Amino acid sequence: MSLLASRGLLRSLAKSSSTTTTAPLLRRSQLCSLVRPAAARHQTLSLILSKPTLPKTLALARWQSTERKNVNEVDAKREDNLAHEKLEAHPELVSAESSARPIMAETGDGADARGKAAVPVEEDTDMMAGIRGDLQTIRDTFSLEDVPRQAYYVGMAGVLPYLATSLSTVYCAYEINSAHEHGSGLFIDEKTAELALHVIEPIQVGYGAVIISFLGAIHWGLEWAAYGGMHGYPRYMIGIISTGLAWPTLLLPAEYALISQFLIFNFLYYADARACKRGWTPPWYTVYRFVLTFIVGGSIVVSLIGRGHIADKIEAAGSTPADRIRALRDSQGQSREEEEVARRRFLARKDEDEDEEEEEEEGEGEEEEE
Repeated sequence: MSLLASRGLLRSLAKSSSTTTTAPLLRRSQLCSLVRPAAARHQTLSLILSKPTLPKTLALARWQSTERKNVNEVDAKREDNLAHEKLEAHPELVSAESSARPIMAETGDGADARGKAAVPVEEDTDMMAGIRGDLQTIRDTFSLEDVPRQAYYVGMAGVLPYLATSLSTVYCAYEINSAHEHGSGLFIDEKTAELALHVIEPIQVGYGAVIISFLGAIHWGLEWAAYGGMHGYPRYMIGIISTGLAWPTLLLPAEYALISQFLIFNFLYYADARACKRGWTPPWYTVYRFVLTFIVGGSIVVSLIGRGHIADKIEAAGSTPADRIRALRDSQGQSREEEEVARRRFLARKDEDEDEEEEEEEGEGEEEEE
């Protein structure tokens, strides 16, 4: 057994020594084959073959010595053919201006005369394409082409009272500010503008509650018409919740009522958008509701801005609109009485001045007669 183990060990050592000695010889043969002549390459081959080598090493050495050509050899025949070849003229491609191009420019976008594809021309990037796309989206949204004409006209007529009350609020706020700065309003006095403002408040808030209730009732009608199927309580709850949130806003102060209705309008738009996605409403209903909600929401924001400029200039009257109107009428009556008293005082003073002038004239006349 010991004899067999020693023989196996000797075989493995001989195999590893032959492998390690072959690699340096192979690299040396590759380097020498590039610079040595054929005789030297044959000598190198014989040197390699004298050592124990692998089959791959023998094949590589044979190819290096016999088949590989010298890289420095010149093909005289090929060079002679190229020297006698006549160059073809291509005036459509080569001209006085063909070699001069702007730095950022590209050459033609077609195929040249030799059939080779040229570099395509890169078009300039349109920097306004995104903005034009957004404007086109806004134009398509507000065009309401898919909305039935009757629903379009009725819906737009429904937001006109909201828009009118909003603009009236801004006008009254302007008159009140003008009266505080210059002593009098542009067309109406401060008390009249304040009275009109307190009349507009319940109209705007009450009309908003009516519109919110109407938007919820639309889903009841769609449920009764079985549009998109029968869905029962989930559809009825939209109308119930909208009405339950709208009417309590009448009990709030004007500013808080407008803010609450603004949030309710946006909540209803979200509910309508989800209903349209589920197929509970016509496909055009979401865009239709967006435009109407946009107008109403903008009107509420304008009203809040106008009221914010006169929050410290209007009097806090009674808790109800009737009390406010009564208090403003009393204040107007009091102001009229004060104006009447001032007018009478002015007239009495004027009469006294006239009497004094007459007495002075009579006294001067008597002195002249004496």
